[in-house]
Amino acid sequence: MTDEQSNGAVAEAVAKTGAEETTVIDMDTKNNVAAAADTGESEAAKKGVQEAVVINALEGESAVTETAEATAMAATAATAATTATATAYAEEAAQSSRSSEPTQRTESAARLARPLIRLAKASGLATSFIDQLGTYTEISDEALIAVLKALDVDASTPEAVAQSIENLEAAERAQLLPPTVVAVVGKKTRIELNCASDADVNVSIRLEDGSAFTDFTVLPDFNADHPVLTLDADLPMGYHTLTVAVVAPDDALATTAPAATGTAAPDTRTGTAAIINAPARIPVPEAVQEHHRWGWMTQMYSVRSHESWGVGDYGDLKRMLADAAHKTGADFMLINPIHAGAPIPPLEPSPYLPESRRFLNVTYIRPQDIPEYATLSAEARAKVDALHAEVAHRNEESTPMDINAAWDAKRPALRLIFDAGRSAEREQAFEAFKAAAGPDLDSFATWCLCFELWGAPWGENRWFFEKTIDDPSVQGLVAAHHDLFEFNRWLQWIAAEQVTAAQQAAMEGGMTLGLMQDMAVGVHGLGADAWANPERFATGGVTVGCPPDFYNQQGQDWGQPPFNPRYLEATGYRVYREMVHSMYEHAGAVRIDHMLGLFRLWWIPQGLGARNGAYVMYNHEAMLGVLAIEATRAGGMVVGEDLGTVPDYVRQILAERGVLGTDVEWFSRENDSPNAGDPYKGPEEYRKQALASVTTHDLPPTAGYLTFEHVKLREELHLLSEPVEEFAAAAMAERTAMMNRLVENGYISQSVADDVPAHIQEIVEALHAMLTDTPSLLLQAALVDGVGETRSQNQPGTSSEYSNWRVPLADGEGHVVASGDVFDLPRVQSLAAVMRGDRK
Repeated sequence: MTDEQSNGAVAEAVAKTGAEETTVIDMDTKNNVAAAADTGESEAAKKGVQEAVVINALEGESAVTETAEATAMAATAATAATTATATAYAEEAAQSSRSSEPTQRTESAARLARPLIRLAKASGLATSFIDQLGTYTEISDEALIAVLKALDVDASTPEAVAQSIENLEAAERAQLLPPTVVAVVGKKTRIELNCASDADVNVSIRLEDGSAFTDFTVLPDFNADHPVLTLDADLPMGYHTLTVAVVAPDDALATTAPAATGTAAPDTRTGTAAIINAPARIPVPEAVQEHHRWGWMTQMYSVRSHESWGVGDYGDLKRMLADAAHKTGADFMLINPIHAGAPIPPLEPSPYLPESRRFLNVTYIRPQDIPEYATLSAEARAKVDALHAEVAHRNEESTPMDINAAWDAKRPALRLIFDAGRSAEREQAFEAFKAAAGPDLDSFATWCLCFELWGAPWGENRWFFEKTIDDPSVQGLVAAHHDLFEFNRWLQWIAAEQVTAAQQAAMEGGMTLGLMQDMAVGVHGLGADAWANPERFATGGVTVGCPPDFYNQQGQDWGQPPFNPRYLEATGYRVYREMVHSMYEHAGAVRIDHMLGLFRLWWIPQGLGARNGAYVMYNHEAMLGVLAIEATRAGGMVVGEDLGTVPDYVRQILAERGVLGTDVEWFSRENDSPNAGDPYKGPEEYRKQALASVTTHDLPPTAGYLTFEHVKLREELHLLSEPVEEFAAAAMAERTAMMNRLVENGYISQSVADDVPAHIQEIVEALHAMLTDTPSLLLQAALVDGVGETRSQNQPGTSSEYSNWRVPLADGEGHVVASGDVFDLPRVQSLAAVMRGDRK
């Protein structure tokens, strides 16, 4: 997520706990874990999740509540069973009880010898970790048992543990080769085959384009007692399929004795593996190598025009990208996630809690930009225009947007255009889109159909839990309402066309990267992805979150189902590949929220609470390989949100792979101090391999931050856990420290620092001028800082108390700023000149 640590929150936590380190408040959508592992490396809880995610994003629909109610009896029974099982381990666990020694950093030999611990580690679980305070922590037996169950590993009794260990060992012996092989372009790849070293094997490699690859050798390795398959270094980049078959000798087949004699049957196994052959490093585009590039960050939905339907849309995005390139010289624009949401109201405001990450948000479509709009009959066009008129006046309002009213007007307008039909050429393009999107598009459209006709899955209707996509009643629904099914597929096609057009406008305007898309950390637990393809996710109601940290001593549960790492591995990461590929079809860069999630995630068993979870490890090499392939093919870049307490080795791996990190001025204190008032880093200390910015979307715009809008808002919403005077004092200390840094480096004078309210624009521009002196490859300015906005887009820790993700773009006086005018504003032009380096 973005581990974007709210300065105010940091100050608040420091004032409250006096702790030595702090987390980042990732307020994008539930994402963040700070991970620690059983490696003994301290990597405290990466950030303090967006407290708003499960609250801010789910509570409005009561999704979490409804899910919990729906499975209450099962959860109670499961918890009771787990507790009973834990009791069965009590005597064993007592032998290696949790040490209270403050110096303990690793598990004892006695604990490591326990069968449950051995099983957990063999299944990819971390059985201990170092928490945010640097305290060694061991995962409880009941958490391990429950998380193992979510991976379909039975640890319910000591006997079950023994059997599961035996099953894992047997599966390992039976596996001829791993299901996923990660290779590096330009390097030979060695794959050990799990068969006799003198076995006769047939090997074939089918490349991504369907052709065969024959540059490989199979030689015995007598040291390992297994043959080794070596792929030559000229294997092309991409996703390939490896098939290996063991051929039994003719005499063995002829003389094989019955099993009763004790003679082993000949080995005739066949195995298939997906090869992910990725560049060792994502290449930096030539234009970025020449000098750092800069761009804008904006919440796309917040910037509207006369043609909008009350909410910013893909037409506004196209206009902004073109104007940002032509009028300000920007090279990219980072926007909020545009993943798919619900098909009908009520809509989820948070863009970080999508129903599917594979498809696009169709509520952002602009009907007037669809080619068929221009050829509508006079009657149909009049109806569309009348629907637009119902909500167009909202484009001039600076009050929170009504996203449901906007969609209530726009959706029937889109249906009118759909029903009007298409030319043969356009119909052919639509058919090609459906074929390329594959069965996942059909699954998503089916979920949308069920949602609209049977009701929201978090409502009283039980279809999400009681019916699968293959259920005859579901297929009957599709057949009976095929026009609505087709309409939902058509919406995805139109959305893809419009986002593609926006990216084309950016590149034609001279941008280096164009659109930078934001990938949310996960999906809604009752969304399309989880319903249509439950095998892709962990079973048993586990959700993702983070263990206790400074901001929540009970831990945090984001309410999202985690990907099943075994499924990903068994299928060659196809679902991840398709998701990343679909984003790069319309973008020159992708920002990955909560990058640490590619390494491990904190799984929380239902009924045990957020503090009683376990870390599950993921194959980061495979997922980084997918990112490298897709980014390289697109000539694009990857930005990983790595704010907060992240292990050094993770940042090192990301840097080695060419993934940019995230540096934010308000979070960048010397020695990574969490203490408000401690000195800020100078620009020379920022990372080169990073996207550097002044702020994030989880903080108020800089004009508001400098005037303590976050203090006022938190007090108004009763979010402070300490006297407001303490929080205000910490915020003042923080601002003073930043002013000191600006004065010391010559960006402002001391007189300006002494009178901040009278010099807001000058200070905002000085903060951005400091960015231009960093070595960071990419620099980012927030559009809200350009116009002088002071209101927050998102206030962590709230749901209905604040209008999260619905605040329209307005200037410091509250006047709405339109997408077609924003880059002509003198204040925006002035900030752009600073970012270009034209003036300091």
